[in-house]
Amino acid sequence: MGKVWFVGAGPGDPDLITVKGRRLIEQADAILYAGSLVSDAAMQWCKPGCEVADSKAMALEEINQWLIERACAGKTVIRLQTGDPGLYGALIEMVQALDKEQIEVEVVPGVSSAMASAAAAVESLTLPEVTQTVILSRVEGRTPMPEGEEIEALLAHHCTVCLFLSITLLKKIQQAAQAAGWSPESPVLVVQKASWPGEQKIVRGTLSDIRERCIAEKVTSQAMIILSPTLGAREWPELKKSKLYDETFSHRFRKASAKPEVSA
Repeated sequence: MGKVWFVGAGPGDPDLITVKGRRLIEQADAILYAGSLVSDAAMQWCKPGCEVADSKAMALEEINQWLIERACAGKTVIRLQTGDPGLYGALIEMVQALDKEQIEVEVVPGVSSAMASAAAAVESLTLPEVTQTVILSRVEGRTPMPEGEEIEALLAHHCTVCLFLSITLLKKIQQAAQAAGWSPESPVLVVQKASWPGEQKIVRGTLSDIRERCIAEKVTSQAMIILSPTLGAREWPELKKSKLYDETFSHRFRKASAKPEVSA
């Protein structure tokens, strides 16, 4: 019996796959990749004779059967998924089918488009005394949201919110954010195809105009939406500094070299 590896391909740039993921691609006998979202450039490391197939036209049962047949033939099989396999994929639905056949499974994490989008725009998702919380979510569309996870409820936290699969629902996001108390001038970042060589597009705006800006830039798919009080901090004249590197702050690797200032 072979083994099935679920490998996160990362956000788009083939160089952002993990070293372990690339090594597995080099060793694999069969690879089924999500062609609508994963760049076929990741196939450049396949060994001669490796069977490669694109799953974009397959239903779940077809995908499961493809993986099962090749694993039962004793092959090392990779299901190559966009971003991280544990975020907005059908990982568990596939694993359950493999478990029934007693096929060994292992997951290799990947870089999420949320992190790649922040990196592309040189933004930090957290800042001391601004926000220390990041919510990864999506807006309700054809797939309903569980109770308590509606976009209005999430935005009420006023922390960093990264929204997947929601670029066509910007109007709903604008309405929900304003209802949750966000200013119309709150900065919003949209990154389409984060890290994809030659295809990445960064759109900056405010809550009031981001939809029009995205329409003007023809950003209608494969885009990450980030609302955060940290956006634009690169230009702020003052920042609350991290305690980790503060010379007045001791930790187990370094003793404080100065005394903290005392307010009058």
